[in-house]
Amino acid sequence: MRLVVNGMQPFGKAVLDRLVERGEEIVGVYCPEDKDGRVDPLTQAARDHGLPVFQPKSFKTEEAAEHVASLNADLQVMAYVLKLVPESFLYVPKMGSIQYHPSLLPEHRGPSSINWPIIQGKKKTGLTIFWPDNGLDTGPVLLQKEVEIGPDDTLGSIYFDRLFPMGVEAMLEAIDLVRDGKAPKIVQDESKATYESWCRKENVGLDWSQPAQAVYNMIRGANPQPGAWTSFGDRTVEIFDSALSADASGAPGEIVDIDADGFTVAAASGGVRVLRVRSGSREKVSGAQFAADAGLRTGDVLKTAKEETD
Repeated sequence: MRLVVNGMQPFGKAVLDRLVERGEEIVGVYCPEDKDGRVDPLTQAARDHGLPVFQPKSFKTEEAAEHVASLNADLQVMAYVLKLVPESFLYVPKMGSIQYHPSLLPEHRGPSSINWPIIQGKKKTGLTIFWPDNGLDTGPVLLQKEVEIGPDDTLGSIYFDRLFPMGVEAMLEAIDLVRDGKAPKIVQDESKATYESWCRKENVGLDWSQPAQAVYNMIRGANPQPGAWTSFGDRTVEIFDSALSADASGAPGEIVDIDADGFTVAAASGGVRVLRVRSGSREKVSGAQFAADAGLRTGDVLKTAKEETD
C-alpha cells in the first residue's frame, strides 16, 4: 500500500520511523517549512530516511491537490497536522486519509484536547483515529483507545506516557485495518460533541478562592504548557509540579507553610503544595528556592488571576 505521511513534531517523526521500520512504501512526506534554520523533527527524519519531502505553504490550492494526486497514494496518514487540510486534498488518495486526535471524539474537539479534560476534572480521556473531512475533528471514527486520568496526572504524563506511544501504535493498527478492508467509519454523535479552543496563558490564571481540587486540576492540566500562573508582588509565578493538600487552611492565596521542598497555598476547601515554579526566567526552580529568593513568608498572599487583571 502506497502511503503519504502528513504531520509534524516528535509524534509525526515517531509514526514515520515506525512505518519505515515496518517496511511500508512511503511515497512522500508533507511537513512544515524550515524556518530560521530550524527543521521540524518529521522533516529531518524524512530526509534521514531518504524520502521525498514536500513543504507546501497551503493544502487548499489546486496545485496542492494536483501534487498529491501525482503521488498515486492509497492512503494519507496524518500524524499531528495543524494546517487546514480540505477535502479536495484529503480525498485524493484512493482510500482517503486517516488522522490522529488525542481525545475521545466527539468530546473535546479542538487543538488543546488533552489539557481540558484534566482541567475539567475528568477521570478518563483517550485517542481517536478518524477519517477527517472539512469539519473540525468531525469525520467518522475508525478506532478509539481509552486511558484513565489519575488523580495526580498532568498534561505531560497523560501525553508522553500514554497518548503519544498509544497513538503511534493506534496509527499502525488503523493502517492495517484499512489495508485489510476492515476499517469502520462510525459517524460521530453530534449530541455528545464538545469543543474547546486553545488552552493559552490567559485561560490558566489561578483563582485561589476556588476549591483546592479545581486549582490543582488547573495546574495539572497546564503542566508543562502553557503553565498555570499566579503572582506575588510584581512577580508572575508559573506553577508546575504540585500536590493537593487537603488539610491546608487559610485565606485564599495565603502561604500557610514553607518547608525544604516547597510551600503550601490555601484555597477554598484545602490547598496546594507548590514544588516547582518559574518566575522571571526560562529556568524552573524548586518551590523552596523560589520562596527563599522571593523572600516568601507564611502569611504572605498570592494574588488570584482576576485580581492581577482587574
